[in-house]
Amino acid sequence: MTKLNYKKISKVALLAIMCLHSVACTKKDDDTKVGVPTGTLVKPKYNRSSVIHNPLNGWVMYGARDANETYWDKEIYVADLGKRVKIRDYASACYIRTSWSSMNPSDGVYTWRDPNSRLGRLIKGVQDRGLPIALRIVVDGRDQGMNTPQFVFDAGAKSYLENANYPTRITPIPQDPIFQQYYTKFIEELAKDFNDPVKTSFIDAYGLGKWGEAHNVVYAAPGELNDNEKEVVKEQVFDWITDLYTRTFNKVPLVINYHRVIGDPVSWGAANPNSDKLLVKAINKGYSLRQDAFGMSDYYGSWEKQFVNGWIFKRPVIMEGGWIISSHSYWNDSSKKYRQGHPEDVRLGEFDASAEAHVNMMDFRAGSETESWFENSFTLVQRFVSEGGYRLYPDRVYLPEKVNSGSEAIITHRWRNTGWGYCPNNIPQWNYKYKVAFALLDAQGNVKKVLVDNNSEPSNWLKDTPVSYEFKTPVDVPAGTYSWAVAIVDKTKENQPGIKLAVNGDITSGGWLKLLDVQVQ
Repeated sequence: MTKLNYKKISKVALLAIMCLHSVACTKKDDDTKVGVPTGTLVKPKYNRSSVIHNPLNGWVMYGARDANETYWDKEIYVADLGKRVKIRDYASACYIRTSWSSMNPSDGVYTWRDPNSRLGRLIKGVQDRGLPIALRIVVDGRDQGMNTPQFVFDAGAKSYLENANYPTRITPIPQDPIFQQYYTKFIEELAKDFNDPVKTSFIDAYGLGKWGEAHNVVYAAPGELNDNEKEVVKEQVFDWITDLYTRTFNKVPLVINYHRVIGDPVSWGAANPNSDKLLVKAINKGYSLRQDAFGMSDYYGSWEKQFVNGWIFKRPVIMEGGWIISSHSYWNDSSKKYRQGHPEDVRLGEFDASAEAHVNMMDFRAGSETESWFENSFTLVQRFVSEGGYRLYPDRVYLPEKVNSGSEAIITHRWRNTGWGYCPNNIPQWNYKYKVAFALLDAQGNVKKVLVDNNSEPSNWLKDTPVSYEFKTPVDVPAGTYSWAVAIVDKTKENQPGIKLAVNGDITSGGWLKLLDVQVQ
């Protein structure tokens, strides 16, 4: 980092330069008005390419139900790098899409608490590698079999069987009180263990419909409900399940599929007039946004793009690609952009749609999808690391080199986000817990004092719009020699650094970036 001592500049030149600088900051660079900076200017060096693992940001790998050591340590050769890399080294979270029945096969039995169960081993594998998990729980049985536990139906919950040739593919009726009773019990138990931001990146918190994707939801056998009755039941169920998740998971982000037929019995078609209303209801309760059809021009179309456009930088967006290159005829996409035998075309389509939606997280799904990213489109993997989500750092910090103990210090600091997404500090589950803080470190690098600038707000830092703050704070430490350091701390974790910065420099093991020595007199 660069240090410039402005005490050595003549007074006249200093005033002139600082006045020009102040005008640029307040009128061009940002809208935060600060006074003329004083002290020594430190310019941390930006890191533009390293993978930085931050909450609700970056690549998501998908957990396989039969994951073992080989799965976690799998390497893929990347021609661009001339070496093999591990997928998990690029991931910030592991997404587990599983069934209610696999997690709760019998009443009162929860397999994630059994370290010898398949699910227990999978979750332990994720945690042992320092990754938080993300969850979607599926209950619909029409394509995948018994996704709802048999004991729920044995207790009298109503169900629907679409095809008698597959008698185990039973789907529950979600407005049924017995179904809701047992599902509520299950989610309450799940929250006891996973309503923890250290363990959990996000919860995909709806899970009804085919594959849990929030469409083609069964409320009755065909013809039993008219259109008005269907809309009433749909909204009642929607309110019940979103209320359940927001009550039980109040510390981790919740997401919902923004879909033109959200919660509707149809699988696709024109947008339902009530879809916007239902999604806004969920967002107002604290939900963020996810979509499972990025890159599919018909399924992720104008309605979805228009809807998400109104929530960009208000709620984070998570994407999943729609086309599965190993089994779908992606070259028939209506955009005509995808050539048969060219999966890199699909990856580019997903990347471009992600940039347009300013997504915070992109997906590495299992098998050929993940391999395609690394083997055919690694440049896009690197670009999302550098350009996507949020990537935060202070580019200018003015600090005093001498200060009297008990007196006030003035620190002027400016922050940049080089990602197209944003740090979602404003979501209710986070409740503005991340703030800029300065620490005074002793000669051994121990934190002796943490000074939190509560006016700093990372959710306001958007690409190409640096934001400056003037922080006045008392320095009440004993006289001695210290080092200034900076971090974005988590106020709910005793002001420990919580967001990794995109910088090169002297960073302590605790996550503080050292800036400048200071003499406290």
